[in-house]
Amino acid sequence: MKRNTGLAIVLIAFGALILFHNLGIHIGSLFGSIMGYVIPAAMVALGYVGIKNGSKLAWVIAGLGVIILVGKLAGWIIILLAIGLIAYGFSMLKRRTV
Repeated sequence: MKRNTGLAIVLIAFGALILFHNLGIHIGSLFGSIMGYVIPAAMVALGYVGIKNGSKLAWVIAGLGVIILVGKLAGWIIILLAIGLIAYGFSMLKRRTV
């Protein structure tokens, strides 16, 4: 086995663990879950319009919207990170130099 094979297997294992942990299905109110994303996105959009018009308060509104939206999307970001770890681990396994 190559030197990087152990690291590749560890990356795949960590990625798989993170992915399985975050793929749990949460049943909740459809309207509540949609509005949980719409309101911060609207804050970012309104902040962007305000920034274009020269308002300093718009920076605060846009900043809060971004912080809330990143918090809500953190689960998806972690899933993408886990998939990336798995893909990178497999690419390390496939890359064989003699």
